[in-house]
Amino acid sequence: MDLNLTYLTLGGHVEIDKYRYLYFIIILTAYFFIICSNGTIVYIIWFHQNLHEPMYIFIAALLINSVLFSTVIYPKLLIDFLSEKQIISYSACLLQYFMFYSFGGSEYLLLLGMAYDRYVSICKPLQYPTIMKKTTVCIFLAVAWLLPAAEVVASVIMSLNRKLCNFTLKGIFCNNSIQKLPCVPSRTVSNYGVFILISVALLPLLFVLFTYAKILTVTYRSSREVRKKAAETCLPHLLVLINFSLLCMYDIINIRLESNIPTVARFIMTLQLILYHPVFNPIIYGLKMKEIHKHLKKLVKIK
Repeated sequence: MDLNLTYLTLGGHVEIDKYRYLYFIIILTAYFFIICSNGTIVYIIWFHQNLHEPMYIFIAALLINSVLFSTVIYPKLLIDFLSEKQIISYSACLLQYFMFYSFGGSEYLLLLGMAYDRYVSICKPLQYPTIMKKTTVCIFLAVAWLLPAAEVVASVIMSLNRKLCNFTLKGIFCNNSIQKLPCVPSRTVSNYGVFILISVALLPLLFVLFTYAKILTVTYRSSREVRKKAAETCLPHLLVLINFSLLCMYDIINIRLESNIPTVARFIMTLQLILYHPVFNPIIYGLKMKEIHKHLKKLVKIK
């Protein structure tokens, strides 16, 4: 099978001939906002020395990851909205699939790094400088970006030479639904997908919930000032985690039940999947993180 000559139809679009320019304007505006807002927060963290701490470095990494995650989807979407046919080569589809789930997995591992940083800061404050060193942060960042990529690339390799009998994806970009294209379902690929889900999503999620439970226990016994500080730094991370987890749950349910979900409903929910997280991340951190908000107000000269 020639990967570059095998084209797939993206069949999840709704009345694209009628609303193509409206879709284009919405996605272009969102993409511009995502780049500018996330870029602004990253710039603030990079420019100010007092923000060169593990917590803010993890936030910057998360926002960079959001921009990369969006860039995997948005440019192709913009092209599709203005095209007569919404198609993609199988090789490009596998690449988009690889990057989508790599950056999605990185999101969870970065949130894990944040949770561990908050746990050490609040539960083991005296040991914080020796535990959360620059080397520790670098290891967390490297694992967050490399581990999901290494795991997902194996799934891509398994899919390279499988014979396809279906050439239409019930979506607007390439996600796990590409596993329904081959003539013969592969139990190995399916089981490996579950392994990836557990290792880069479920286990990090459980670890984050465990650390925040420990933080809640410690702060409950502490002073009001400690509880307030913990809430200021932990609440944004929890909001991001809950938001992203709900979107990931939708992605899984959508793929499992795609034949039972109306096209319009699937289209609307898919747009929410790719819009909410990268749009709201910089808003949450810009408004809820006190130090970032302070520098942001100075940047835009708000008294």
